[in-house]
Amino acid sequence: MTKTFTCMYHILVLNWFIFLNLYISQLGRKKDGSRLFANGGQWKYLTILNLLLQNIFYGVACLDDVLKRISGRKDIKFLTAFRDLLFTALAFPISTFVFLGFWTLFHYNRELIYPRVLDSILPVWLNHAMHTSILPFSLVEVILRPYRYPSKKTGLSLLAASALAYISRVLWNYIKTGAWVYPVLEKFSPLGLAAFFFLSYIFTANLYLLGEKLNHWKWVGKYEEDSQKDSNKKCSQAFEVT
Repeated sequence: MTKTFTCMYHILVLNWFIFLNLYISQLGRKKDGSRLFANGGQWKYLTILNLLLQNIFYGVACLDDVLKRISGRKDIKFLTAFRDLLFTALAFPISTFVFLGFWTLFHYNRELIYPRVLDSILPVWLNHAMHTSILPFSLVEVILRPYRYPSKKTGLSLLAASALAYISRVLWNYIKTGAWVYPVLEKFSPLGLAAFFFLSYIFTANLYLLGEKLNHWKWVGKYEEDSQKDSNKKCSQAFEVT
């Protein structure tokens, strides 16, 4: 893919996620929407937090694209590293988890995750925008460009910290309001709830590893080429010194 196409694509996707986040915020001000976001607000939902995460990631990706084109620099190290960390450790595994987790429960028993009453509040297109389109966007991103993964310790630790922060938010919301964010959580005993959260993280961690494998499978030749260029550059610099 050309750099211009990648830049334009990121701008379009960024605007799509900006629109979704603004639309949902406006929805919360309506009578039906306010009922949906009662007992914790819109940020109690992992789905909506994921939309914000995608918004941030594509904003960083656009900034990285634009600055490289303006300055002509091939590498803006800090920004590029931050973009890669956002995608690899958070944006890809969390969006994939939301897609797979939501639709698995939806088809098993939608009342556990997305009760029928929500059909009168949220249009069908918005449901698919929040829970379906997020996966194709992540997969396209894998195809568009190579991402440098951090060490497994760093990536999985960041993912674990994010999972712990959200679980703490869910538990705090229950203690404060007496209502669970998702109906499925009502079905568990305290021990079952702990097992559910733990297995959810293990599943998400495996999605992180899957993303790493997909990235390596698609771009292994690119990594080898870059490594060879770096090696040749170091050799030439060594000869110049001598």
